[in-house]
Amino acid sequence: MPKPLVSIITVNFNQTEVTCALLESIRRQDYQAVEIIVVDNGSQDDPESLLTTRYPEIRYVRSETNLGFAGGNNLGLQETTGEFLFFVNNDAEITAGCVTRLVDLLRQKPDAGVVSPLICYFPPPGQKTEIIQYAGMTAVHAITARNRLIGHLETDHGQYNQPLPTAYAHGAAMMVPRKIVDQVGPMSTSFFLYYEELDWCERIRRAGYSVWIEPRARVYHKESLTVKTLGALKTYYLHRNRIYFMRRNYGGWKLALFYVYLLLVVVPKNIVTLIFKAEWDNLRAFIAGVCWHFGHQQNAWEIPSAAPVALRKKHFNA
Repeated sequence: MPKPLVSIITVNFNQTEVTCALLESIRRQDYQAVEIIVVDNGSQDDPESLLTTRYPEIRYVRSETNLGFAGGNNLGLQETTGEFLFFVNNDAEITAGCVTRLVDLLRQKPDAGVVSPLICYFPPPGQKTEIIQYAGMTAVHAITARNRLIGHLETDHGQYNQPLPTAYAHGAAMMVPRKIVDQVGPMSTSFFLYYEELDWCERIRRAGYSVWIEPRARVYHKESLTVKTLGALKTYYLHRNRIYFMRRNYGGWKLALFYVYLLLVVVPKNIVTLIFKAEWDNLRAFIAGVCWHFGHQQNAWEIPSAAPVALRKKHFNA
């Protein structure tokens, strides 16, 4: 029986050599029934020539502006034909057997709507131990809007070795059957950065499907290569989108209690902490992220993902 086609989608933003490392890891996979879509999300220098020369098997798509995490992935989604869609951060590398195991789980469990592999931090040279980033997630608390990564910062010694349902997939690597996207739609572009995959998992779950972790599949993640220096931008979107996630997925008394907790605990605590640390840009970004929900005004930290953009598409070996 022929293997189902897997569409691998990755988004590049000013990290071309990092993207090349991911593409090399895909080439090493034993699963050959794949198509690869690389989206350049408004990088300063267009990497088309470099990427398509080194990797003629890819399908290259470029947006002239940064569409955000969901926007970039959704642009690539338009170019896919596979039965399964594997969204992988460009700062990740896939290990042997990863695609095969994810496909097998989705075929064995018809109610599975999305699955992520075990994600470990990319080990530096000479490091023999592997540190886990993600082995599943807990649910977002209805009042505090907090959750946690299962297994985070644990040394991997095989303690997570069986597939299990979990609250959320991880945006760094997640596989979704096409039928799920056809039913629930793609990720929302209104987040731009952070919480998109959590919101998507909530929609998938409401449609009657489950979320899984398959730890026998593994990905190494070079965490935050593209966001660690963003400072106030990261502060803004983390807080704006945490509240936005709650508004979209909770209601009634749960949402009311969350707002009470937000206004009486979260806002005063963060303001005092940021003033004490003299982090004025982060303070302004935090306040702007909260105030966005009282008027949806755009500000210095907001990147409008829904703005009209000129898209230029190039197809190779399609």
